[in-house]
Amino acid sequence: MSANPRVADYAIAEQFIQRWSPRAFTAEPIAEDTLLSFFEAARWAPSAYNSQPWRFLFARRDTPNWERFLGVLNEFNRSWAQHASALVLVISKTTFTAPGASEETPALWHTFDTGSAWGHLALQASISGWHTHGMAGFDQALARKELKIPDGYELHAMVAIGKLGDKASLAEYLQAREVPSPRKPLSELAAEGDFSL
Repeated sequence: MSANPRVADYAIAEQFIQRWSPRAFTAEPIAEDTLLSFFEAARWAPSAYNSQPWRFLFARRDTPNWERFLGVLNEFNRSWAQHASALVLVISKTTFTAPGASEETPALWHTFDTGSAWGHLALQASISGWHTHGMAGFDQALARKELKIPDGYELHAMVAIGKLGDKASLAEYLQAREVPSPRKPLSELAAEGDFSL
């Protein structure tokens, strides 16, 4: 992509508007150290009580786990994500042990904190020349069974990671959508004081 049509309403670092979620990938392998650097960035996300509830399960293409991860995606996502370099399942621990406590209690903010970690991962991938695409379309029950995820963990999303490919590799109806998506005006998203959005 040579020209990014996105324009920020206020001054921000370029990395935020350069990151986007394509579906066309090149199917090239990703080095384990490269992928682990994305998780390393996620590791430094903020979390309540520093509880760090996020967990990431992953498979790199051309490895024994690849087909298992691909198999939990719905048919639509599998049709394009099969060309990714890695697939990641984002989950979070639903309980934590508060400082000074001896028993675990519900971590009511585990989804909020895990979203922060996913954002760190996506930005680090983008800065490193890779792209990510989050997906809600996967079979949660099958993923839990197939990947042996115990109770006490919530499954949130799958993520495809890869190098940007040629949009001609996508089904024709997806090719026109293969551009950075716009954003709502900030005035629709943030308000000072009472809710007025």
